[in-house]
Amino acid sequence: MSRLVPLVVAGPLLGAAITLLLGRWPTAQRAVTVTVLSGGLGLSVAAAAAVDRDGRPLLARAGGWDPSFGISYRVDRLSALMLVVAFATLLAVVVYAVGQRARDGATPHHHPAYLVLAAGVAAAFVTHDLFHLFVAFEVVLLSSYVLLTLDGRGAQVRAGTTYVVINCVESTVLLAAVGMVYAATGTLDMGTLPAALAELDPGLRTGLHLLLLVAFGLKAAVFPLFFWLPDAYPTAASPVTAVFAGLLTKVGVYCLVRTQTLLFPDEHRTMLLWIAGLTMIVGVLGAIAQNDIKRILSFHIVSQIGYMVMGLAIGGTAAVAATVFFLLHQIPIKTSLFLVEGIVERVEGTGALDRIGGLARRSGLLAALFALPALSLAGVPPFSGFVGKLGLVTAGIEQRSYTVVATALVGSLLTLVSMTKIWIGAFWGDPGRDGPAATAPVPVARRHPLMTASTGALVAAGLVLAVAAGPLYRYCERTAAEMTAPADSTGTDAEAAGP
Repeated sequence: MSRLVPLVVAGPLLGAAITLLLGRWPTAQRAVTVTVLSGGLGLSVAAAAAVDRDGRPLLARAGGWDPSFGISYRVDRLSALMLVVAFATLLAVVVYAVGQRARDGATPHHHPAYLVLAAGVAAAFVTHDLFHLFVAFEVVLLSSYVLLTLDGRGAQVRAGTTYVVINCVESTVLLAAVGMVYAATGTLDMGTLPAALAELDPGLRTGLHLLLLVAFGLKAAVFPLFFWLPDAYPTAASPVTAVFAGLLTKVGVYCLVRTQTLLFPDEHRTMLLWIAGLTMIVGVLGAIAQNDIKRILSFHIVSQIGYMVMGLAIGGTAAVAATVFFLLHQIPIKTSLFLVEGIVERVEGTGALDRIGGLARRSGLLAALFALPALSLAGVPPFSGFVGKLGLVTAGIEQRSYTVVATALVGSLLTLVSMTKIWIGAFWGDPGRDGPAATAPVPVARRHPLMTASTGALVAAGLVLAVAAGPLYRYCERTAAEMTAPADSTGTDAEAAGP
């Protein structure tokens, strides 16, 4: 099984090359993309089952090189879980995009860029050294810039420019941190870094930690480094915004989880608690102040990141388990909300709340597709968001972090308020325009079958997380125990193999 691990990266890259050659045949491009992502999903599920069954990670070394010189891939419970959710989300979104592009006209560069993005995301989840993580970030940056500006509109180019500049800053900080870590320890392999970092001077160790926090904080869009996100994401096409919202910021969170639990346990928790609380509140207040669905949801990306940082700041197995479950829940929920927004924009021609309304009476299906993930996002029982937030709040109370717990509860209430604002404005209110089209039924399943089906699949996935919360949460607890146990952090007990 270890020998197959590099395929989660190599497969999408090979698929990107094939789809680039098939630019004149969009149907063939779609077939290749769906096949590659389906294969990645199947391989990820097999890897997740293997690591959970055997209780040890899978380790593959490219070319058989020593970890100090080569590229190492490691799949443990956390990375396997992230791969499964990532490939499932990428597959659902590409089906949505196929349905949208079928009406708008095919764009030959969408599928190659999309598969390169998938390769970068997969590489970030499975890499076992900091330099390869930097390379994965650059792959994600290049492909996401292409996807962000694919339609060539002025607003997209301006937002894309801001996005690239901010991410170049993040890349520079990360590369500087990687170089300093190597200079100080002589290694970048995450299996040997914990012991090497523990021997450093505390001041140097703190400096390295802060550099990595800034780099990954920019990617994750935590306070005060989130300012670029609300302007960049809403300008892209809905499928692109959906996959950005669901995956890209979560890559940053994943890296924060890795570094905080593996390399710098029990450090700077007070600072992280402040960051978590401010991220929650500033993000949700920004959402309440907006009048466009996509911008409201973009600010919610920021707010929800705060809950994951809260779990890291609290620390301990229980808090990390809740963080992992909340991270798992956020990906399909956020993605499905942006996909619903895309359908609303397709039906109404806009996402501005003062120009639309009455959609619940015109399309019950569309209203349900929005209401279910919205309630989960707000943490209303019995949805998966409630399970994740309950775990975080319980862990916070056990550690006597009462201030951040209170902040989290207030943030959840304000999230419900902002979701209600969308519901009243878009679904429950009066139409924002006159004429028969404003009150005519909207058969979204018939007019946009692929877009509706893929959105429904992600909404159903969110419901599965709630129904199967017990076994999934126990999986997350095993994941957290593995991450917080020093003996399991190196992965030296895993089989090493070349691709």
